[in-house]
Formats: sequence, structure tokens, C-alpha cells
Amino acid sequence: MDWNTLLCEDRIRSYKKAGGGDLRTEFEKDYHRIIGSASFRRLQDKTQVFPLDQSDFIRTRLTHSLEVSSFCRSLGQNVSEKIMQMGLDPAFDEKKKAAVCDILQCAGLIHDIGNPPFGHFGETAIQDWFKKHLKDLTFRGQSLDQVLTEQMQQDLCHFEGNAQALRLVTKLHYLVDEHGMNLTKALLGTIIKYPVASTEINKKSGRIREKKMGYFYADREVFQEVQRATGTCGRRHPLTYLLEAADDIAYRTADLEDAVKKGCISYRKLVEELRNCCGDASGPCARMIGWLEEKYEKAIRIGYDKPETYAVQNWVVSVQGQMLTGATDGFVDHYQEIMDGVWEHDLFYGTPAEPMMKALGDIAYRYAFISRPIIKLEIGADAIFQFLLGRFVDAVIPYDTEPGLTMTAVQEKLVSLISDNHMRIYRIYAKGKDETEKLYLRLLLVTDFISGMTDSYAKRLYQELNGIA
Repeated sequence: MDWNTLLCEDRIRSYKKAGGGDLRTEFEKDYHRIIGSASFRRLQDKTQVFPLDQSDFIRTRLTHSLEVSSFCRSLGQNVSEKIMQMGLDPAFDEKKKAAVCDILQCAGLIHDIGNPPFGHFGETAIQDWFKKHLKDLTFRGQSLDQVLTEQMQQDLCHFEGNAQALRLVTKLHYLVDEHGMNLTKALLGTIIKYPVASTEINKKSGRIREKKMGYFYADREVFQEVQRATGTCGRRHPLTYLLEAADDIAYRTADLEDAVKKGCISYRKLVEELRNCCGDASGPCARMIGWLEEKYEKAIRIGYDKPETYAVQNWVVSVQGQMLTGATDGFVDHYQEIMDGVWEHDLFYGTPAEPMMKALGDIAYRYAFISRPIIKLEIGADAIFQFLLGRFVDAVIPYDTEPGLTMTAVQEKLVSLISDNHMRIYRIYAKGKDETEKLYLRLLLVTDFISGMTDSYAKRLYQELNGIA
């Protein structure tokens, strides 16, 4: 792969560029399109870990995305400087460095923009619902698993927030037409973490690009065009590795910090767990644990009311710096493999930062993600998903059929509640399609609508439709 192609400034829909008064680069324009979008603003009411939390200190998808964006830009600066200093690519210059930083900054902002309400549990709830019900739902006397093609079925059963992000920014966010935010192809290529279809997922292969699906069948033409324009051709865009590393650094450190603030794990238990997970009595992990203890002792000396919180908050900043260094080294050390599209691990693999990254993820999972308060909230969220998916899928199956299937009054009312923008996009892309593909697009219409909801709106709609005051 070549940086001249990878940093493609083209958009799906070309447009007439403004005159000499607008001196922004195409990637800087992307940034302003994202920041000004309602889809980005809605992240302020979407869960990171703790659903519907009232605390001002607990992270939402919005604050998480801002942190990822910041780390992305730092990694872009670090890696670009290394490429130039080490002569890894003689053609890589300051202009490319600026483009890399801008693209990554934007990618961090939108990497979770397609995630449904209630965190990653929302993805699981949608997947499980379709796995359970596709064979029970019928269309013209046949079950949906007989009507839909294999890829259409797998799209629904492996619903993925990353694939939904691509769908949202290229279609669903109605800026001026059906091309969504119409972002640059370099940015679109960067957010495609898994350049495979739902039928090509292979979690056992060990290849990171095949872990999940990267695009829906409905968006195959967009995916193919981005791959062609950026020259990735079935491989990961090199900047995707940096985006993923920034995401890992942000959520693994922040989720643990939030867990401490919520009382899910105490300072002393955290130190104990870190020692158990890292094991090595020396080396980078031991040094980082030592920093945590030093910061706690400093808080005691200064007389902070909450020395545990002070210590963890300050320690997280130090750890993040070490992780940024680890990801930078990982990219540079495997630069040629990444550019050849054959590197199949994350950037922490085999680096001194890897043990601490694994430890942070393991501890956060056990003390936050599967804590009793989260489990209770997820059970409640599941009831919301079960109800909304059940009612809206039932309503859209007979909608827009030819010859027309009879719709009940309630089904018609439910369809009328779906976002006007989503309905407009459905009509544009369903035009001229056969009955099978139109049915598939109507099912995506429901997942588009529900995944676009904020936590509060999903809860409120569930209550209103159930007559709960």
C-alpha cells in the first residue's frame, strides 16, 4: 500500500469546492462535518459502560470518543515523526503527517457513532434477537431464514457497531442527500476495522481483520469503492491499527478509572489484581504498579480526602503515556508488514506494554462489565430491545410490499414513528429492488432506527408504548 493512495481526499459524491476563501484541507472539512452533526451530539446520551448514570464524572460515548480522538492525533504525530526520522518512506513528508493526524482525529470522533444504546450489550441484544426470531418470522408464508440470502441473514445475526458507523456516515446522516456526511474515502477506509463481509467472519483464524464484519450487504458498493480508492483491496488501512490502539488505550484505562469512582473496585484490590495479572516482579509492569503506589502515598502526605481516587486518576495519565509509546513502537517495528497488509495483531502485541494492557482489560471486565449493577441494567435494557425489535420488525415486514400485504392500524402507526430521515433513505435505496432485498432493507430500517436511539429515548419510547407513566 502507498500513502499517496491511502490518504485519498476524494468523496463518494464529488462536489464543487469553495473558492480561495476556504483554506481548509479536505480532512479538516471532515472534522467540521462531524462536530456539527446531530449523530455526533447523540453520543452524549449513549452508554460507555454504566447505562443511564447520573454522575457528571462517568464517561459517555461522547467523552470516550473525544478521548480516543485525542489519542489518535497523538499517535498520528508520533508515528509520522518516526517514519520521517527513520527514513521508513522517503516520500512521507510534513504534508502527509498533517493529513494522517487530521484523519485519525476524525476517525476517533466517529469510531463509535454507529453503536446502539446501552453500550456493547446493545449489539449483543440485536444479534441475539435475530438469531432467535429469523426462523419464526414469516413473509408471504415463508420463514425469513428461507427468504433472505445467507449474507442478509448473517448481517442481522452479527449486527456490528463498526459496520453501522460506516452505514451511518455514508447514508443515514442526511446532510444534503443520500450520501450521509459524504466524508473523504481515506477517513472511511480508516474506520473499516474489519474489511470482510458477515459471511467471511472467522474468529478462529487468528487474523484480526476477520474477527467481525466490516460492512452490510446493503453497503457493499460503498465498501468496494473505498477499498478501490485507497488501494487497501481486502486489507486493513494502516491508520486503522492506530485508531484501534487509541480506542484500546482510552477504554481500558478510563473504564478502570470509572469503576474505581463507582466503587466497583477499591484501590487496594486494584493493586492486588494488577500484581496477580502482571506477575513479573520487575520490568515495565512492576514500574507502573510502583507508580500507582507512589501516587497513593503522595495523596496521603498531601492530605487528600479521597487518596484512592487521586492516585488512580493520576496513575491513569502515566499509564496512557506508556501505552502511546508502546503503540508507536509496535507500528514502527512492524511498519512493512502493516503496509503490506499482512500484520494480523494489534500494535501492543509483543511489546512491553502488552501485559499491562491485558491486565487492565481483564480487571475492568471482572469488576465493571460483569458487576451486579451493570448486570441488572443490562437485563432491563434487554427488555427494551426485545420489545422495540419485536414490535417494529413486525410492523415493517408487510410495509411497502407489492402486491401489498395487509397492515394493521397499529403496524401503520409504528411505521409512522420511524425517523423521517431513515424512511427517506429506505425509499431511495429500495427503489427498483426485488422483494427480497426490499425486505432486508426494511429490517435494516429497524436496526438503523433503534441503533440511532439514545439510551434515554429508547427507555422513554419503551415506556410510552407500554403505557408506563
